[in-house]
Amino acid sequence: MAYLDENFLLYSETARRLYHEVAADQPIIDYHNHLPPEEIATNHRWENISDLWLGHDHYKWRLLRANGIDEERITGNTSPRDKFQAFAETVPYTLRNPMHHWVHMELQRYFDIHTLLTPDTADEIWEKTAEKLAEPDFTTQGLLKKFDVRVVGTTDDPADSLEHHEAIIASGLPTKVVPTFRPDKAFQVDRPDRLNPWLKKLEKASGISITHLSDLLAALQKRHDDFHAAGARLSDHGLDRCPALPCSDAEATNIFDKARSGQAVSAEDKERFSFYLLVFTGQLDAARGWTKQLHLTPMRNTNSRMFEKVGPDAGFDTMGDTMQGDALATFLDALASRESLPKMVIYNMNPRDNYLFAAMTGAFQDGTVPGKIQFGSGWWFLDQKEGMEMQLNALSSTGLLSRFVGMLTDSRSFLSFPRHEYFRRILCNLIGGEAEKGELPDDFETLSKLIADISFHNANRHFGFNV
Repeated sequence: MAYLDENFLLYSETARRLYHEVAADQPIIDYHNHLPPEEIATNHRWENISDLWLGHDHYKWRLLRANGIDEERITGNTSPRDKFQAFAETVPYTLRNPMHHWVHMELQRYFDIHTLLTPDTADEIWEKTAEKLAEPDFTTQGLLKKFDVRVVGTTDDPADSLEHHEAIIASGLPTKVVPTFRPDKAFQVDRPDRLNPWLKKLEKASGISITHLSDLLAALQKRHDDFHAAGARLSDHGLDRCPALPCSDAEATNIFDKARSGQAVSAEDKERFSFYLLVFTGQLDAARGWTKQLHLTPMRNTNSRMFEKVGPDAGFDTMGDTMQGDALATFLDALASRESLPKMVIYNMNPRDNYLFAAMTGAFQDGTVPGKIQFGSGWWFLDQKEGMEMQLNALSSTGLLSRFVGMLTDSRSFLSFPRHEYFRRILCNLIGGEAEKGELPDDFETLSKLIADISFHNANRHFGFNV
């Protein structure tokens, strides 16, 4: 079998049929990513493959460092060509890392280049990609059309302007580009030096002067309404774990007043305030029929020296080992007890907790929406073959795989859409292989529906995109 040929990752005849006849032709709903809406609105072009490929990709940066590449050639001021050469020097050493798959899938799907990237082929590939990048349709909007991306869910702060989303709608782009409400900066009561400048931005965006806690809640609700009008149907939170200390209105008011006056509050008070806001935003989501996403378990910015030098989101995060169960159950129960539990997707980064997360979602299904509480796709360090298979197995063993909303890129790169193909191949191989072993019915129509639903239809229905 040739490397990355048409049957890549498909090890049975049924798997190959399911992928080529069903999964391959499904449109893409990328309901959670970090693509810049401004670049979509302006139909951005790239000057070279380095800007497109290496500019924001901390997955690649980690591997460059592991290969002994100096930071100046990664995030420093060397030329784009030299940074690309550094990556070409590294790629041959990524065998068995998913990066080797992703790099060459992207070269094939975007640039029709079937040559392996090495130091010896770097010049050739640099020139060929430059030719493709010069083509009229090689733009942000052109790539969305090329890959039949029906929905893009960007990740946006409540204080962000929605002007770029409005411009995208006005442009007539067939892809629906919707904002996602991520109010994490509102939780920073332990860092008033960060919270108070952010509140000024929120005041401007909402048109509400924020002096008291009630003003903050009103401003968040106003922006939630604005996001809904702009097409938002999901919110998101990035947390090491769910906060689990209940907090009364009076306690939350006191904590907010301290932070607003410039006093940093204790870790315990921050957790109480975070719990209060997380429940409040959960109620907003439930009232609007939105889905709340919880991205749990990362340990961020662990390398303090490099954080000071390079900043956040630069490849110095890792898999966390915080105990998750009690806190997650407490939070879900708080919303369920108020009859305000929204639809949810809960993502786990530590495979130790896969069955915990999968089983937890089953404890809070309520019969109102199929798959109301979802165990999300393999995330961050787990969005690779083994991680995806582990997530699919845990979900299948404890709940309904048939209701799963499927894959997302969680990416800042417009070259990441083949991740959906990667996931679909893995899914088809899993299902096709089990069908041929007699572990699933040998009924192609039934299996086809499962694959099509997970690839596209479930997400379309669950999030109410209607595309």
